[in-house]
Amino acid sequence: MENPVDHSIDLGFVNYVQHPSNPNYIVYRFPDKNRADSFEEELNKQDIWFEKSEDEKRGNLYTLYGVHKKDYKKTEKINYKVEAKHKKPFIPFKILRYLVLVVGLGMLTLAIIGYCESRKKLASYNNEPVSINSEN
Repeated sequence: MENPVDHSIDLGFVNYVQHPSNPNYIVYRFPDKNRADSFEEELNKQDIWFEKSEDEKRGNLYTLYGVHKKDYKKTEKINYKVEAKHKKPFIPFKILRYLVLVVGLGMLTLAIIGYCESRKKLASYNNEPVSINSEN
């Protein structure tokens, strides 16, 4: 499988790209200072060499980290760990989250009950001959 960093097209789905001038390096970008600090802390813990820089694009200040390609697998795991640590929940309110869960489980339960009842009804029809053209 081809390394995803080697692609020259950046659609913004990931926060890393191949270094624009040196293909042996990967550049991770973080718009959030907390994520950048967590990433740097993890890099230091694992003794991974990096270069740090800041860049302003479209009014946003990005913290950039240049890491050698040989450390890609390690930094990818660190990146996922940092993103998971700072990720916001899909449904931010705890009560609403549980309400969605309860309503979903209730609908699933009703669907299972409906399926079981329809199987019973079909089984009762199998015991009696039914005319297709009958009116009742």
